[in-house]
Amino acid sequence: MNAITPIPSLIPENAPFSSEQRAWLNAFFAAHLGIDAAPAPPAESVPAEPDEDFPWHDAALTMAERLELAQDRKPERRLMAAMAQLDCGQCGYLCQTYAEAVWSGGESDLGRCVPGGKETQRKLKELLAGLAGERSATPGAPAVKASGALGFSRDRPALATLVDAYPLNRPGSEKDVRHVVLDLSTTDVTYEAGDSLGVFARKNPLLVQSVLDRLGASGEEMVAYDGEALPLRQVLLSKVDIARPSDESMLFLAERAFGGEEALQLQALARGEGRPELADADLLDLLMAFPSVMPSLPGLLRSLDRLQPRLYSIASSPKAHPREVHLTVSAVRWDSNERQRTGIGSCYLADFAKPGDVVPVFVQKSHGFAPPADDGTAAIMVGPGTGIAPFRAFLEEREARCAASGKKGGRNWLFFGDQKRATDFLYEDQILDWQRRGVLSRLDLAFSRDQADKVYVQQRMREHAAELWQWLESGAHFYVCGDAKRMAKDVEDTLLAIAAEHGGKGAAGAKAWLAGLAKAGRYQRDVY
Repeated sequence: MNAITPIPSLIPENAPFSSEQRAWLNAFFAAHLGIDAAPAPPAESVPAEPDEDFPWHDAALTMAERLELAQDRKPERRLMAAMAQLDCGQCGYLCQTYAEAVWSGGESDLGRCVPGGKETQRKLKELLAGLAGERSATPGAPAVKASGALGFSRDRPALATLVDAYPLNRPGSEKDVRHVVLDLSTTDVTYEAGDSLGVFARKNPLLVQSVLDRLGASGEEMVAYDGEALPLRQVLLSKVDIARPSDESMLFLAERAFGGEEALQLQALARGEGRPELADADLLDLLMAFPSVMPSLPGLLRSLDRLQPRLYSIASSPKAHPREVHLTVSAVRWDSNERQRTGIGSCYLADFAKPGDVVPVFVQKSHGFAPPADDGTAAIMVGPGTGIAPFRAFLEEREARCAASGKKGGRNWLFFGDQKRATDFLYEDQILDWQRRGVLSRLDLAFSRDQADKVYVQQRMREHAAELWQWLESGAHFYVCGDAKRMAKDVEDTLLAIAAEHGGKGAAGAKAWLAGLAKAGRYQRDVY
């Protein structure tokens, strides 16, 4: 077997391109010149110790509950318990490998866990401070994380092109969910149903302009970032996180405050204390709330966390949409401190990026979350709201496979729900067409606000518990996608109750049964 070499650096580091542009150009010219440019495969997670379990690895548990379960474990496992437990990949690791890299010293950035946010970041600092004696005595060199293939690593994104981001909700809905289509034809990126797409978003340009105005800057000032000289506006738009200022940035602002009271308040905020109206402040909130603060640009940029990519479950099958990838994205907007706030990734795709814009992306391979390998196996899918995304991909994939083989596929049962059927039935035409043609054997809907008493997907499961149990006993796979702490937990509790009652297993037996189902790959979750 020939050795696999990394993509060569054909574009000089001092060339007038961003790091994303240089990565794309290096790959393009390597392919054009016929240079073997296939990089080494990304590092996989470090195998667990024999028979080691991770009881805290459950996103439905609180931080306190997770830490209690890990309190007698080795330090890196206690650090793991501080993560969000989603294995979402936004940090560039899994929860286990991120904790191990932090403990080994191979990763110094404690702010990579996007879903864990400041709670995770602060707890990691606290744990590391308490474990300092053990850490200094830990042998071994820092772990080195492979950069991965172009388009399959957050460190080496590919450049997709935005085709469209059209609304899925009808007029009158309280939500704004978009169907996002990205063109991959200029890349070598491939994906499978069940994978996720990482998107490097740009922040709200109005927010960036307001920050620049408060700093008295034009945005054209050249600043150093990641070894490059870039305009300040570009760094604020796409490189640093100004929506969730780090504790270090608050301490830095405190040092630049004139007057002891403002400095003391900023120091309190860095500890998670003080003024409650600033608990979720962005950088502009802080700069406006403390008018005496006049930070230097280099120091401010160094104090801010790096902007992390946003991950979205892929909502398409490559067999149905060659060279495209589709997403189902809910645009997040809310009011706070007399300003409208916008979700970084969702509103970038819904509002700020325009058709034809280049979007840096990478594929995050799933960890076992995929349609059954055997097309004849039945699948039960529970995906309310934007949780429908991967199951649209699953159904497209299963339909395409059966069409290619000429064989009849296994049964598919979809549970979907949202607020109102008239306005929030995402992909209604496609789903009802699948039902009409028999691709969907069963469809159960739960629109919570179409009646006085709210109805959710787990209630539909209970209504059809006997049949659901029969499907599972016949070998069906069970999938859930959506909110980890509420919906997915409620669905799991319902599944346990069905096993206890209709399977006659009792509470303890139901838990053992579900654990066995997961171990066999028949209970899979894509939760956030």
